[in-house]
This record gives sequence, structure tokens and C-alpha cells, in this order.
Amino acid sequence: MRFRTYGILKMIWKVWAKSLGEKVGDTDRQANSVAVVRTIWWLTHMATCWFIILNAIANHGWGLIG
Repeated sequence: MRFRTYGILKMIWKVWAKSLGEKVGDTDRQANSVAVVRTIWWLTHMATCWFIILNAIANHGWGLIG
């Protein structure tokens, strides 16, 4: 069961890394490092977007349009 879970996680990581963009680096280790940095950047971007949306709702209410 443990090896099966590792295989599934490895497959999910591979799909996620490809979704972040072009593979960068000469080795798989370098490519994984770049994917980790891109993941951190993506999470930071998503958190920032949510804070902007929550700020707009807090200051203007739900009636933002109209």
C-alpha cells in the first residue's frame, strides 16, 4: 500500500509540475526545484488574490456591482 501511495503522489506531482509550465533544468532534480519555487509563487499569488477580494467585500459589502 505504501509504494502504491508513493506512485500516486509521484504521478500527481508530475502532472502539477507540468501544469506550472515548461520543464526547466538539466536534471530532474533541478526541474523539481524550479517546480517547488513556482508552486510557492502560485500559492502566494492565490493568497494575495483572496486577500484583495476579501478586502473589497469588507470595505464595500456584497453589492460591489451596481
